[in-house]
Amino acid sequence: MARRQFTREFKIEAVRLVRERGVSAAQASRDLSVHENVLRKWMRDFDADPGHAFPGQGHMKPVEAGIERLKREVQKLKAERDILKKAAAYFAKDHT
Repeated sequence: MARRQFTREFKIEAVRLVRERGVSAAQASRDLSVHENVLRKWMRDFDADPGHAFPGQGHMKPVEAGIERLKREVQKLKAERDILKKAAAYFAKDHT
């Protein structure tokens, strides 16, 4: 059985159903055919960062994207450092 995927809009509307319309999380989860724990996780995620909640598959929050960019930069700098070390060792040898 394939895992169900929900759009960002669906998750936001599910959270609004509970927050703004006063429907209980248990009732909303039954109405939407979503497990109550899943709905509560969506509510926590939305509360933590409403503007960037539910970025979608393959998309990252700006902080995560920055971390990934820095990891790639560190990897590149390490490769450059290793090349320079090898070059320095080569030229340091006595070539007579």
